[in-house]
Order: sequence, then structure tokens, then C-alpha cells
Amino acid sequence: MTPRRRRGLSRALQYAVLAAVATALAVVADWGRIADSFFRFDIAAAMFPDVWTAFANTIVYTLLAFAFGMVVGVLIALMRVSEFGPYRWFATAYVEIFRGLPALLVLFLVGFGVPQAFPGIQYPGGVYGQVALGLGLTSSAYIAESVRAGIQAVPKGQIEAARSLGMSPTRTMITVVLPQALRIVIPPLTNELVMLTKDSSLVFVLGVTTATMELSKFARNELTSTANATPLLLGGLLYLLLTVPLSALARRLEHRGEAR
Repeated sequence: MTPRRRRGLSRALQYAVLAAVATALAVVADWGRIADSFFRFDIAAAMFPDVWTAFANTIVYTLLAFAFGMVVGVLIALMRVSEFGPYRWFATAYVEIFRGLPALLVLFLVGFGVPQAFPGIQYPGGVYGQVALGLGLTSSAYIAESVRAGIQAVPKGQIEAARSLGMSPTRTMITVVLPQALRIVIPPLTNELVMLTKDSSLVFVLGVTTATMELSKFARNELTSTANATPLLLGGLLYLLLTVPLSALARRLEHRGEAR
């Protein structure tokens, strides 16, 4: 048997196994119970319009954390490539610490540890400020590494050309290197935005109210009150409404970068 025929036979066998498994699941599944557990349209309809508030909060939390992470991450990345030793040491320690700590633990630290150590401290924006700081600290460590890699990917000839024109090292970094580095790392930054969207589900540990809860907390509350899984399905669909387009955008940007 030729290799081509063996590949064809193997592919046909795999399709047959998948078809058999799908058929068996379709036969043994209790579709009525599944529909009653996950597809109660009356329960889903009752979640509106309140679910839009949770959806909007999820977007706001994600954007605030990403903005904070970008600002701090770029600064840490610049410190990582600095010729000044203490800057590099601090940036390295920062990245290792916040990449090693779970985001949930950082949120606990921001929401409960810091106020206990510094009584009377107030975060700007209340829970929104806590989320921006808690998730942003973790995100900034990953963003810093992505930006650092982008900076190091910029051809050295670009730096040498800028320096030959009389630019200072600082101006060269800001006007020549950093813009190119940020374009290089757009795909991983988009992936980080997707991760932050999902990490926003951890915000419930801060004790959010009805007005400030995000999708995951809202869906869990509805699950408890209705004793039905339909709220989880709707919450998951709304998360996918955010993450799937972002993931597609990241893949497209990666392919465009490879084409260049």
C-alpha cells in the first residue's frame, strides 16, 4: 500500500470513529433534560437588561487593567534594557514576582492586604481602581516582557543610524526604537487583552455590588437564584462575544507580521 493510500485510510478511520462517538452521544443523551438545564429562554430573557451592566463592567475592568498594564509594562521594559544596573535589577525582580504570583492573590493583596497595612487608604474610582491596580500589576509583568522582546528585535542598524544623526540615547529609544517595538508586539499584546478579559472574572473577590459586578459574578448569582445553568451559558456566550474577535484579530496580526 502506498503512503498516500495509507494516509487516506487512516483519515477515513478517524472520521468513522468520530462519527460513531457522535452518534452514540446523540442516542444516549437526554436532550429534553439538557434543553431544560441550559436553554431556558424565559430565564435568559429575565436576565436582561441587567446583564448588560455586567457586560459593560467586564469591558471597563479589562480596559482599565490593560491601560495600567501598558503604561507600567513599557516603563519596566525600558528599565529591563537600561544600562543602569539598579534599574535592570528592579525590573527583573518586578517581572519575576508578578509573573509568579496568581492574579487572584494580587487582587486579595490590593483589596485587603494594602488597606489593612495602610488604614484609611482610598483607591481612585473605588473598585474600578482596585481592579485596574490588581489586574494591571500582573498584566504589566507580561507586557513588559513582550515589549522588551520587541525592543531587542529592532535591528541595531536603526539605533546606529539614529545615533549618527546626533540623537541622544533617550530620544532614539522614544522616537525610533519604541514605536517599532510596539508594532512588533501587537499580536502578543492582543492575546494579553484576551487573558485580561477572562481574568476580570476574579473581580468578585473584592466584594462587588450589583452595580459593579462583572459577567461571571452575575451569572453565578443568577444560577443560584434560578437553580438552572442557562445563566452560565449566556454569560459564556457574552464572554465569547469579546474574546473570539480579539483572538481572531491576534491571529490575523500574527499572519500579517509573518508575511512581512
